[in-house]
Parts: sequence; C-alpha cells; structure tokens
Amino acid sequence: MTAIPQGRIRRRVGLAGAVCALAVTGLGLTGCSEEDPDAGTNGVGKLPPAKIQAETRTAAGAADAVHLSGTVVAGGSTYELDMRLKDDGGSGSLTAQGATFELLRIDDELYLKADAAFWDHEDGKDDSDEDDSAAAADKLGGKYVKVPQGDPAYKRFSGFTDMDVLLDGLLTLHGALATDGHHEQAGVRTIRITGDKGSGGTLDVSLQGKPYPLRLIRAGDAGTLRFSDWGEDFALKQPPKDETVDYGQQLPTS
Repeated sequence: MTAIPQGRIRRRVGLAGAVCALAVTGLGLTGCSEEDPDAGTNGVGKLPPAKIQAETRTAAGAADAVHLSGTVVAGGSTYELDMRLKDDGGSGSLTAQGATFELLRIDDELYLKADAAFWDHEDGKDDSDEDDSAAAADKLGGKYVKVPQGDPAYKRFSGFTDMDVLLDGLLTLHGALATDGHHEQAGVRTIRITGDKGSGGTLDVSLQGKPYPLRLIRAGDAGTLRFSDWGEDFALKQPPKDETVDYGQQLPTS
C-alpha cells in the first residue's frame, strides 16, 4: 500500500474547495459542500407550506390508527391525553382537574373507569347526599361505567376517543404559513411548518415514509400533542361483565 504525502492531500482538498467556490460564485449554484437536507426523504420538505399541510392532513385522514399523547387546553380546562384511536373507537387515559380516568369507546358504547375518589365528592353536601355519594363511589369505583348517550359526559368525553373528530379539529395551523427548517422528532426527520411565525401553531411533519404529523404545538398556548404508531392496529375489547356497571340514564355528578 502506497502512502500519499500529506502535502498532496492538502493540495487536493484545496483544489476541490476552489472548484466548489468557482461553481457557486461563477455559475450561481448552491454550495456543493452542503448535503441536501431532503435527500432520501419523501420529498414533502421541498413543497410550499400550504401543500405540506394538505399532504399531512391527507396522510392522517387515510390512516387506520394512531397513538396520541400530550395536552389540550379547551374551555378553560387542561386535559392530559394518552389515547390510542382508530375508526371504530379508542382507549386510553385522560387527566382533568387533577383526576385521572380511563376511557374506552367501542362503536357507540362509551365506558369510563375511575377510582372511588373520582365519584365521591362530599364538599357542600348534607349527610344524605354524602351517603348517596359514598354508595355511588363504592359501586362505581374501579369499574367500567357505561356512559348513557344522553348524559352530558358522553358528549364531553366521547370526542377524546374519536380519531376523525380529533384530527379534523387539531391539524390546522392559523394565519400565514411558512416552513421553519428541518428538525427531528423521536429519531424521525421532519419538516416544520408554522402559522403566523408560530403564534398560529407549529407542526412537525415526517420526512420518512408517509408525511404523517408527529408533533403539534397548538396556537394560543392551547397544548402540545405528539402522534405516533400511525397505522398500527390494536384490539378494542368489551370489558368483562363483572367489571361493568350500567348506571342508568344519567351518571352521578363527579
């Protein structure tokens, strides 16, 4: 093996740099020493921001399932979500006002599972109300409680288990759209788009595989959400009968 003198290596590097500089300045080309950030990607990073948003909404709308986690601020309340969703329902946990409970929806049947403390609120109640609250807590605590469709809780919580409703309501940036460079989320290369320089929301879109949304910072400090496991199916099973309670037409106030 013949060693190449260091002086010759330096001359070759210098010559390559000179050629690159000549190409850039003389021919108006981009820097040849820089790698193309979109090389080996799905190509959406080269699209206008409005087209990127359209592509990611299309990809999300065509997916069969997704894992969604993070926070949503709505109606003056902050919700922490960790939900797996698909066309016919969803399951996971929701935290609101310091209380954490599980949600399970299969088609139109919605179940809520929480501990006894969730159902037992005694402040401001007389003795008889306290007895009723304690009895309800004993009956419902740790059980899958079927939520009647006419109960206000059904409308309030079923949306957190509806993939189409959540994605339609979330995957929109507000104001003038712009791209904000190439980034990375959970080891996946992304292109970031913003609305009104970030005040209208920020969305990271995957540059690998389909252009799924991977992270959303909502406008107006309304929460941050992460999306993963796109298209990965999971089982939705009816809870065991001995762990299920059908409370009737309306749930107790909690």
